[in-house]
Amino acid sequence: MNIKATKSKQNGTANVLTPPKPYARIVNGIFPGNKPRSQTSRDEEIVVLMKIEKIGVVGCGQMGSGIAQVCAQSGYSVLVSEVNNELLRKGITAIESSLDRGVQKGKMTPQERGDTMSRLKGAVGTADFKDRDLVIEAAVEDLDLKKRIFAQLDKVCPAEAIIATNTSCLSVTAMAAATGRPDKVLGMHFFNPVPAMKLIEMVRTDATSPATLETAAAFGRSLGKTIVITRDSAGFIVNRLMIPQVLDAARMLEAGLASKEDIDTAMTLGLNYPMGPLALADLIGLDTVIFIANGIHEKLKGPHYVVPALLQKLVAEGRLGRKTKRGFYDYD
Repeated sequence: MNIKATKSKQNGTANVLTPPKPYARIVNGIFPGNKPRSQTSRDEEIVVLMKIEKIGVVGCGQMGSGIAQVCAQSGYSVLVSEVNNELLRKGITAIESSLDRGVQKGKMTPQERGDTMSRLKGAVGTADFKDRDLVIEAAVEDLDLKKRIFAQLDKVCPAEAIIATNTSCLSVTAMAAATGRPDKVLGMHFFNPVPAMKLIEMVRTDATSPATLETAAAFGRSLGKTIVITRDSAGFIVNRLMIPQVLDAARMLEAGLASKEDIDTAMTLGLNYPMGPLALADLIGLDTVIFIANGIHEKLKGPHYVVPALLQKLVAEGRLGRKTKRGFYDYD
């Protein structure tokens, strides 16, 4: 499970995101049979990737259960943890229900469903993560909590293990600082619902090593996902662009410029979006939208990240979107 990297003789550093020349040449990948290349150019870095076989997932809520499911479906041994048995049972039941729907829709066979569940185990706490190659944290969006989890994982996991966070907007750098292995920490931001959504944002800090980034990216592709890479910054790519659209749509509705249906229809038919911004906010969760918007606004201070009064009112009334059956729309 060793990572080996040889720095450039030219300047000792790697130019990570400067196209078109790659910053690294992969010489030994996650999958068997990849042969090391004998030569690289002087300004490239030789990277030997870890072999990823055993995955840990911290948190078995909406995102954690989805991440655990797709990893197990892709052939990995998965250990998913929760803080108590009740939440763990709830999360495992959600995975079983999702797989059952897959069988009913003909997307998988009963045998594949059984094989997936055989690769999935649950645990309370993180003590059993001592043999994991990669651990993905998917706890609630609380930076202090995540930092505590990362400190725990740093003590439990093998020294070579990669520790990733599924955060949608919090500082990956701050989480990495809670460990003694910042070079092996990065963000792996999956999207909801995880089994259906094809994107992972790979978030690299200044300390994330090329081997860590490339290993995590290769792992993500093995799940059938498309990978984009971004620096650790407020909102990353997707939320930094999406949140202003959602908030502006809420402001338009608040001002009476158009109905919610017409706002969403204009965006779906005018821009070929699969759903409008208000329906999307209901899917994400209006409380989550506010949390992300406030997090980005705290860093960037832009007025277009200020949450409008209408959105605050809906959340205060308990109208959080699809998860409460009421948000901008009613879902009864």
